[in-house]
Amino acid sequence: MPYLMGGYPDLARSADAGLAAAEAGADVIELGIPFSDPLADGPVIHAAATDALAGGATPRAVMGVCERVAQSAPVVLMVYFNLIFAAGPRAFALRACAAGASGLIVPDLPHDEADEVRAACDAEGLALVPLVAPTTTPERITRIGADARGFVYTVSLTGTTGERSSLPPGLRHTVSAVRASTDVPVAVGFGISTADQARAVAEVADGVIVGSRVVRAAGEGGPGAVGSLVGELAGALS
Repeated sequence: MPYLMGGYPDLARSADAGLAAAEAGADVIELGIPFSDPLADGPVIHAAATDALAGGATPRAVMGVCERVAQSAPVVLMVYFNLIFAAGPRAFALRACAAGASGLIVPDLPHDEADEVRAACDAEGLALVPLVAPTTTPERITRIGADARGFVYTVSLTGTTGERSSLPPGLRHTVSAVRASTDVPVAVGFGISTADQARAVAEVADGVIVGSRVVRAAGEGGPGAVGSLVGELAGALS
């Protein structure tokens, strides 16, 4: 599952990058809606969001990118809660559904406060994908897993997104705890950037999410570079 920033390097090329990723073997596309204070994201994705906003990318415009990409692969929108709050959960869910999205990831929405957004998503057939971190308590993992839709996004490490030289040693334990709590697939993200790392994650999880490395490729080489990278990552998992 590659992550791409909607509107980066511009709206047209972000859509083309999503299509290139799908053609290269991506099973699902995670499409970010740029936000001015992306607290879960490291420098690469943060800079991409800043550039996208400066280039005029809006939530409505990124929904247009989603509509194009969703014709080739399922799209899960990654969106910070303030954008949902501004539109209203019901209106945002309707807009996402109309754009062909399959689900939402809201990294700054605590599980305890997600009922309204989850109900709005359920009403439109969208999966509200929850996140679990290595620091999440066993009791909380159980509650999150019971309410999960689509899959559980398992954060591999404490900290923000970004490329890392190695995987955290406790990843297998974290994934095992999440898997025991839910009936939906378990996908792992944060810090994964190479084919070898993706292959190692796939040995313990159902899905592999690669963000910063893919966004960097989009900025450095556009859709062609994204397609090449995703093809390499997909090949490592086949």
